[in-house]
Amino acid sequence: MEFSEIDILQIEEKGLSTQEVERQIQIFERGNIKVDIQQAATPGNGIFVYSVEKQKQFIKTFENRKQQLKLLKFVPASGAATRMFKALHNFVDEFEPDKEGLRDYLDRKENKGLQLFFEKIEKLPFYEEALKKANDNTENFSNKTTDEQQIILVKTILFNSGLGLSDWPKGLVPFHAYNDFTATAFEEHLHSSAKYLSVDGVTKLHFTVSDGDKEKFENEFERIKERLEEATNTKFEISYSYQDPKTDTIAVDENNVAFRDEENRLFFRPGGHGALIENLQQQDADVLFIKNIDNVVINKNIPEVVEMKKMLGGKLLSLQDQIFDYMRLLDAGNISETKLDEIAEFLEKELFVKVTSSFNKFTGEEKMQYLCKKLDRPVRVCGMVKNEGEPGGGPFLVKNEDGEISLQIIEGAQIDKDNAEQLEILNNSTHFNPVDIACSLKNYKGESFELQQYVDENMSFIAHKTKDGKALKALERPGLWNGGMAYWNTVFVEVPLETFNPVKTVADLLKPSHQPN
Repeated sequence: MEFSEIDILQIEEKGLSTQEVERQIQIFERGNIKVDIQQAATPGNGIFVYSVEKQKQFIKTFENRKQQLKLLKFVPASGAATRMFKALHNFVDEFEPDKEGLRDYLDRKENKGLQLFFEKIEKLPFYEEALKKANDNTENFSNKTTDEQQIILVKTILFNSGLGLSDWPKGLVPFHAYNDFTATAFEEHLHSSAKYLSVDGVTKLHFTVSDGDKEKFENEFERIKERLEEATNTKFEISYSYQDPKTDTIAVDENNVAFRDEENRLFFRPGGHGALIENLQQQDADVLFIKNIDNVVINKNIPEVVEMKKMLGGKLLSLQDQIFDYMRLLDAGNISETKLDEIAEFLEKELFVKVTSSFNKFTGEEKMQYLCKKLDRPVRVCGMVKNEGEPGGGPFLVKNEDGEISLQIIEGAQIDKDNAEQLEILNNSTHFNPVDIACSLKNYKGESFELQQYVDENMSFIAHKTKDGKALKALERPGLWNGGMAYWNTVFVEVPLETFNPVKTVADLLKPSHQPN
């Protein structure tokens, strides 16, 4: 397409090129590419399920090695809480207490989460604060009907005249009310991390936050710092980063023409969490753990989460040791056929990498080159939980366009549900992805991998959105743990469902697993 001089200037200010923008527009014209799932990864076929004894061995490996390692937790935390409160926004827009009773409204909407919210509203960690604000800000609050009080309370929770939680970063929304304090998701991440990441009395975490929110997180840390350091007997080193503007993507209209805002400027949107591969690249760690900001547990359940984190870390270190030993041998050259076959067997049994049927016809040199290419990659060990109806991507064996089959984390939207065969595989899946990952980002020489080289760009995703009341199509970059890590060596390990405790809606805070008392 033709870009004006003003367009080109705008593109360059973002750190992009016109060629890159044209490439993105071509993706819109091409449409989403559906993945080719071959099988669901299941126990014994892509997912390792370890005995308690074996788990203890991995935990011991991690504990014995951790003091010599750089450890880091990486938490994508840039989301606002708006979606968490979506049902409450709808309620404020629709409910008119002078025309309809709350009970009638809830029966009509048939929203179980909203029903739970009003049944147990007093158990919310911010209820007391919201009630006080509502009383302070509303004349004769105590004399109003119960239904009128409820809508005032909801508005107090959502909007800036009250608590303003809907516009607050999700990581800073109060999640858990203990006897003498209330903890945000941010605090819970710090608390649990100290139990397995502390090295020489220091625990390191990195949060990716929205531009403008860093100060809010810093202020929250200063508020809780003394209490937290005393409770965990550790100091915290917290770093932050933003999503780079050059990872933003162009939006288009329904005809795949570049979308323009009301000022006739090109409209770019953040490219989704897949853009954070750039932020991940900047981290210096021997073992890096990834977990979403909203997936936290209350204090009494931290020990089980910590043990599973150590188990994943120990499994990663054991894998890394074997891979590094093999890479040193391959780099040195002159390896016996027996050893080459052993390495090929390791690839198939431990990494579920299907070795090409031509392998046995290769010369020794060709075998070494082939094995090097397969082994010399970033490694991730991903916890997987049994599927009990929670939303999220799942573990599958997937064939790529080169015909290679590998373990991948796939979102439901990437699967062609019009294809009966693909739908049957999806329906037979037993586990899903809680985003509980231990990563190795360096090769055996201690050099960082160039992570962008291991992204499958074909796994970008087109979503339908609106801007200024007009429909548009948005381009999401390959998801961080989906296409963003497509060419990593991947291992799936079953972890208990109790370690997965996300807050997707405000009603999730009312589940027993988020109630400390």
